[in-house]
Amino acid sequence: MRDTLKHRGKRNQLADLVASKGIKDTAVLEAIRNVPRHLFMDSGFEDHAYQDKAFPIAADQTISQPYTVAYQTELLGVSPGDKVLEIGTGSGYQTAILLQLKARVYTIERQLELFKKTNLFFKKMGYRPKKFVFGDGYKGLPEEAPFDGIIVTAGAPQIPRELMGQLKIGGKMVIPVGDKEQTMMLITRTGEKEFERRAYGSFRFVPLLEDKN
Repeated sequence: MRDTLKHRGKRNQLADLVASKGIKDTAVLEAIRNVPRHLFMDSGFEDHAYQDKAFPIAADQTISQPYTVAYQTELLGVSPGDKVLEIGTGSGYQTAILLQLKARVYTIERQLELFKKTNLFFKKMGYRPKKFVFGDGYKGLPEEAPFDGIIVTAGAPQIPRELMGQLKIGGKMVIPVGDKEQTMMLITRTGEKEFERRAYGSFRFVPLLEDKN
């Protein structure tokens, strides 16, 4: 697939729609305008790429709704150069948005099928996260911590303590918490053992799976 003027026009319409739903961060909206979402989906589903909805991808996962991607990214408050850990690479769309914002991205995917497919896609497209790891998102990347931001793109039954410990002081984590329906939580590390928690809107995500081995 190519990226045409028609695709760019649809992205502009999508960004305008996302803005109409309350997203105000101009850098996030510009990233939505610039990242070719249709390339992250199988070519047969191109017509769905610029609708504001989630869509199934490989391994029973989904590419998140653009509004949800924008909402989480805006909540995280990414600045150029920020060191960001992403839990749940999926199709790589959220990764690309973070890279567009000039974040230094470390990303983890636990589904091997998706990891292999997205790894090839990143290389083909020239997307270069600092590290792309096949592994358990619950554990994070302690060897690369601390992070300015952590973004979790799957629903967690509770907030993983290991991830909280990988935030730098002043760092933020955006994570959907709950079972069938999740509440978007913003966790800010305010001290060595102090964390501030704020609850935002309700969302639906695929579950964050933990490696029990």
